[in-house]
Amino acid sequence: MDYRDTVLLPRTSFPMRAELPKREPLLLERWRRERLYEQILEARSSGPRFILHDGPPFANGDAHLGHALNKTLKDLVLKSRNMMGFFAPYVPGWDCHGLPIEAKVMADLPPEGRDPVRVRQRCAAYALHYIAVQREQFERLGIFGDWQRPYRTMDPPYEAEVLLVFADLVEKGLVVEGLRPVFWSTGCRTALAEAEVEYHPRTDPAIEVAFPLLPESCRERGLPEDTVLLIWTTTPWTLPANLAVAVHPGLPYALYAVGGRHILVAEGRAEVLPGFREAPAVRRFALGEQLCGLRYRHPLLPRTGSVYAADFVTGESGTGLVHIAPGHGMEDYLLGQEHGLPPLSPVDDDGRFTEECGIPELVGLTVWEGNPRIIARLRAEGLLWSEHAYVHDYPHCWRSKTPILFRSVRQWFIRVEAFQAEALRRIDEVEWIPNRARNRIRSAVESRRDWCISRQRSWGIPLPVFYREDGSAVLNPGAIRKLARVVARSGTDLWYMTDDASLARLLDLPAGLRKGTDTLDVWIDSGCSHAAVLAPRGEFPADLYLEGSDQHRGWFQSSLLLSVARTGKAPYRTVLTNGFVLDLDGRKLSKMSGARGLSDFVAQYGADILRLWVASQDYRDDVPFSQEILARISDAYRLLRNAFRILLANLHDFDASLSRVDEADFPELDRYMADRLRSLVRTVLDAYRRYDFPTVYHALTRFCSTELSAFYIDVLKDRLYCDPADGAARRASQTLLYRMAESLFRLAAPLIPFTAEEAWQSLGKTRSVHLELFPEEEAAKNDPAFSDRWARLLELRSRVNEALESSRRAKEIGKSLEAEVEIQTPHFVPSDAGLLAEVFLVSRVRIFPSEATEIRVRRASGRQCARCWKFSEEVGQTDPAHPALCPRCAAVVRAQGQPVRTS
Repeated sequence: MDYRDTVLLPRTSFPMRAELPKREPLLLERWRRERLYEQILEARSSGPRFILHDGPPFANGDAHLGHALNKTLKDLVLKSRNMMGFFAPYVPGWDCHGLPIEAKVMADLPPEGRDPVRVRQRCAAYALHYIAVQREQFERLGIFGDWQRPYRTMDPPYEAEVLLVFADLVEKGLVVEGLRPVFWSTGCRTALAEAEVEYHPRTDPAIEVAFPLLPESCRERGLPEDTVLLIWTTTPWTLPANLAVAVHPGLPYALYAVGGRHILVAEGRAEVLPGFREAPAVRRFALGEQLCGLRYRHPLLPRTGSVYAADFVTGESGTGLVHIAPGHGMEDYLLGQEHGLPPLSPVDDDGRFTEECGIPELVGLTVWEGNPRIIARLRAEGLLWSEHAYVHDYPHCWRSKTPILFRSVRQWFIRVEAFQAEALRRIDEVEWIPNRARNRIRSAVESRRDWCISRQRSWGIPLPVFYREDGSAVLNPGAIRKLARVVARSGTDLWYMTDDASLARLLDLPAGLRKGTDTLDVWIDSGCSHAAVLAPRGEFPADLYLEGSDQHRGWFQSSLLLSVARTGKAPYRTVLTNGFVLDLDGRKLSKMSGARGLSDFVAQYGADILRLWVASQDYRDDVPFSQEILARISDAYRLLRNAFRILLANLHDFDASLSRVDEADFPELDRYMADRLRSLVRTVLDAYRRYDFPTVYHALTRFCSTELSAFYIDVLKDRLYCDPADGAARRASQTLLYRMAESLFRLAAPLIPFTAEEAWQSLGKTRSVHLELFPEEEAAKNDPAFSDRWARLLELRSRVNEALESSRRAKEIGKSLEAEVEIQTPHFVPSDAGLLAEVFLVSRVRIFPSEATEIRVRRASGRQCARCWKFSEEVGQTDPAHPALCPRCAAVVRAQGQPVRTS
């Protein structure tokens, strides 16, 4: 007889083959059509508010894997918070102004077509294009948000808010004009912010140079008249701007007789300097401050300088004496200000020497071309002590990739020191994740000097300054606020489209003024987003900022400084940091030319695979990425999908409204698994609350693979397939499987939103899983004794499996149902035999009380049932019509009342 049609085999329309690149766009279109995001906000409108403020990506290219990491992390946070019951909207943003876009547009415009208005129009069109591109790519990742109403830093209302913030800073006296060193990009001909600087290895000539002391200075200090100061520099081109030499006030120095002359250097450096190893110390100075006031002759020019003390001088490199060019370094500048030295900077916007350098042969050369000329002249003068190649990390422009010059230029600055202490206090009130990020932001703010905020560009918010005929500036907070009101309607193009006189009249300023041509640093733009986006919506400060670790120097810092300067408060309560996406060689994928973009991977694997990769990674450090890693994630995804499919397939004949069984009536196995489910829910929800997505990923995959598929479903097969359809034990199991499906699909929804939605609908649900709340957290229903019992049972199961495998290798049995197991144990009694046989997947278990545990496997007695395949001595004993069936199966077949095929 053939009993296959009597077995209740699983069935489902939920396919094992995911075909995510094909299925996901269909669900995405449905979500858009049904306005799912708006439905979520409406459903959560009465819940507590949770505000994650989006740090705006730059609108200048396709999205890459770095974007995928950051945007998916934000979506994991928001989806999980919404499913916890929070009202957690997402307003995406884009950073639109700035050098990268302008540089691209300028490269495509002829010189005669580069007037500011035309450049700005082209830049705006460029930004709008890539906003549309990135928006589609981010939405394709399954990221929910207000995509039709994002914030854009080039929108007139946003620009107006930036100007209002700037007016407040001006009114507080925090904005000043000054001639001081800034990061200068010769490639882009503009000043740069610190966050726009990258460091790359560079080889420069390092030289030691003799600065001869003036004879009268030697006589005053009792030094030989041939005494020289030996300085060390890796920027020989700055020597024409030298105005002083610095020593450390607390370091010991000494005078050495070397090569027929007397040389002053730090005592601790003498043994590593060329030619000094055997040189005797003629005289020692216990403290460097004893050298202050010495005067020297410039090695290249007819001028003199003095020695000053400075704590930034180190005894760990060079000679312990630093040549000071106040126009070419911030520490040099500050020392020069202390002693009345001007910020001499004889270099133009292109990095070429001007006549002010005082050396005719250098005029018109770039500073890099000037290096060998200066070294040759020092050698000819007999003042070059040594020269060698020096490899060091040197600052480069992030856009042109050209090496940066420290150059004094008249610029506008925010006086950070005026509110620096307050900013540091606010840092300590913020939660930083990971905790080490607190030290990074503190270090960045502590070392911050005045913030250079002027840029010599056209594409940006104009720096609203006017100039009188004598060059003095007019920066009027009232006029800036009037400008903001007009900009809110018309945008900042009006600054460039309106002539000076008309603009001055519009702002109630005196006649005869000339408007400035600089724009504001783009970090002002994005740093004001708390004022332009959060405050108008009543969402200041935000609950969370989440960006890459480079933003401690960028958006985290600019937002903090502007917020503290204006309001005295930090703009965020918590800051969460993610690392960079790196290939297996440690290279940053977002910066690699030729690297595949986000869309390529989504088209190949689907969004849910990429999202699962994000969730699986310890994102607080740098995140590795490769095709091999994505292949492993694909395996994990298939494991989850298979578990979802198994749950759905075994619920094909279960009606949750009619067939539920109360947990109090569950068999013991199901009561144990119900507790395991409760434990999973607690673990996952706790991890979501802590933004610990790898724990969510591992908990779900481990439960699905180990506890559900490899254990519970495996044990349940006999009950699900062979018990009566409405049998109490079978319905109890299905009740729990249904509860598991409801819980797992909801818990996984933030990670794999498309697959969770598909599975949820296959469960017979009519509204989106993303409108649901997470399962409620419950404590374990059973006591510690119950947990201990199951721990012993599972340990015993492991030992039984080992014994079964030994018997299988010995050819004593084939499948485990061919076995019966005798167990001597102190932990179980004969009445447990049925439960143990079910859990061990054997036909029979016999239990004998004993002080020690011993296991014996033998071939099961009796005959094998033709339907359930268990061995029993009762096969054929109860129903002559079904001589090949055990009593349970014979009863089920009779109750089904269907004909049985003859084989």
